[in-house]
Amino acid sequence: MNYTFGGHIKNQKVLSESTSGGAFSAIVDAWCDKNYVIFGAVSDGLNVYHDHIFDKKYLDKFRKSKYIQSNIGNAYTYVKKFLQDGKKVLFSGTPCQIAGLKSFLLNCDQANLLTVEVICEGVPTPLYLKSYNEYITAKYHSSVKSIDYRYKDFKSYFNHLIGRWDFQVMQLSLENNRKFKTDRWFNPFWSIWINHLMSRPSCYHCPYTTPERLADISLGDLWGVHLYCPELYNHNKGASLIICNSIKGKEAFLSTKDLFVGHELNYETAIRYQGPLRKRITPNSDRALFIQDLKSMPYIALCKKWSTPPSLKLLWQKYIWGNRQKILFWKLTKGFYHIH
Repeated sequence: MNYTFGGHIKNQKVLSESTSGGAFSAIVDAWCDKNYVIFGAVSDGLNVYHDHIFDKKYLDKFRKSKYIQSNIGNAYTYVKKFLQDGKKVLFSGTPCQIAGLKSFLLNCDQANLLTVEVICEGVPTPLYLKSYNEYITAKYHSSVKSIDYRYKDFKSYFNHLIGRWDFQVMQLSLENNRKFKTDRWFNPFWSIWINHLMSRPSCYHCPYTTPERLADISLGDLWGVHLYCPELYNHNKGASLIICNSIKGKEAFLSTKDLFVGHELNYETAIRYQGPLRKRITPNSDRALFIQDLKSMPYIALCKKWSTPPSLKLLWQKYIWGNRQKILFWKLTKGFYHIH
């Protein structure tokens, strides 16, 4: 069972508040009808923890990518209790968190449980964000209130150029209400993270990087959209990849048909652009040195030493001849259209 789908939620407000195409919100809205509980990751400053809600109108707290693993706390215990009480439970998390839950519930009836995983490429050490917060606090006399790792804004003309899905702008909000935006390709966090310098050692040996999934549904960005399904590009507002790994997952997703637009995709083609579903991240041989510097060096000195500036080739690909330019060219020359 690898029913694969690409698309986005119809609700534009929810789409703007979602990292990708709003698939998680659509699934929750369709599946959680009555007597349900929803579990997900919540950001509290730079801390992330698992929580649950009994009303999907509060789902916004679970939206948006966190890029740091949540503290699972007592979530598994609560899931078991709610299942035993006869409630429908939707649990979202990383693949290893889903595996932990499944193991915890080994002797528990899981008929009313729906598991939704994010396609994960490893989680960073919280030490980096701690160092970052110390630097920000010293410079701006205010600590970090929140980080939107994948900022979107569809409102102004300027944000029409940068506040979109594939530009991956990070927005930093401080306790004193100041806000800063940085482009991914000029952001030390992304450079260091994508080179796997601050990934947890366990992520190098992750057993959940194969097509065999434990979760009912796998969700991620629809990477490669401009190459094999440009009609789903959705004006760069965000598109989701949905892989249903069980009959229960497929039935849950198909119930979103009135909320979600898109079409079925070829599974093998889709996972070609999803490294975490095919292979583990490559260990960086310099990680130990980086962690040593992280513990001893000032933040700016650390970033200057370990972050890599974007190459001219990369800047050309992202700003001059990037996805949106390719989509426009194909739309003009081959008659491709966007699905609304």
